[in-house]
Amino acid sequence: MITDAWLARSRALHLSGYKLIGAGLLVSILLMLGSVVTYHGVFLEGVRQGWPGFASVGRMVHRSELETQEVFMRENLDAMARKLGEMQARMLQLESLGERVAGLAGLNPAEFKSNLGAGGVLVAGRDLSVSELMVAMDRLDLSSSSRVDWLTVVESRLFDQKIQRTMVPTEQPVSNVPVGSPFGFRIDPITGRSALHTGLDFPADTGTPILAAAGGVVVVQEYHPAYGNMVEVDHGNQLITRYAHASRVDVKKGDIVKRGQKIAEVGSTGRSTGPHLHFEVWVSGVPHDPQRFLAAGESMATAQLQTVRTRKP
Repeated sequence: MITDAWLARSRALHLSGYKLIGAGLLVSILLMLGSVVTYHGVFLEGVRQGWPGFASVGRMVHRSELETQEVFMRENLDAMARKLGEMQARMLQLESLGERVAGLAGLNPAEFKSNLGAGGVLVAGRDLSVSELMVAMDRLDLSSSSRVDWLTVVESRLFDQKIQRTMVPTEQPVSNVPVGSPFGFRIDPITGRSALHTGLDFPADTGTPILAAAGGVVVVQEYHPAYGNMVEVDHGNQLITRYAHASRVDVKKGDIVKRGQKIAEVGSTGRSTGPHLHFEVWVSGVPHDPQRFLAAGESMATAQLQTVRTRKP
């Protein structure tokens, strides 16, 4: 019985000890928090009331905060100034590129240049202020906006030129077939007398694809006593191409065709001595030598190939 009572009393004391330790820690924390709150309240009241010694300490703390904010702002301003300098350098590169592209578009490159030359000896340097930085950024924004407008004009001009090139008959109407009879006066193969040949003849097997020399709209698709099965494509600007003697026609009047699109097949219909394509180019109602247009297309293709080769490392 004595032993049991002693053990029970020991457990009670042990549990009371843990509770005492916890209570002591809680009291210590409360005392620390109370001291901090009291110190902070007394310090603020002293600064507010101007008690001796508190005002100078308050000014020191305030000055330290202002200095920290100033250092932070200065670091941000310096970073923004460096970024602004990088953007101005990029704008100069963009302007140089714009001048070259404007020249390719047939525009005056001088109209693209806006920044005048500037320079001189650097006597002294200083940090930019916020107002100066904002003015420089506004100028950069205005300059970039004008460059965007100008590049839009250049893009429009280049697009127009691309459209015009696709509407000029420079595509070979029959692939890999040399010209059999050129444009100009010749001995007519049927009458044996001198006559004007108003186009080019491309001798090929019946069924060989006939391709549109340029994009346009089919304005004529009919059988003609001399031209046989004939197709005419209007390319705009009073420019028309004619394809004659076809054995089969794959388009009809009103169709829109693309450059290089198959529109018919070689044949010998109409006034013809054998299967071939008779190809004509008319400008403002007057027949012109198609070879000039085809030669221009070959020159452009050669120039583009040369450009690609020179760009390769």
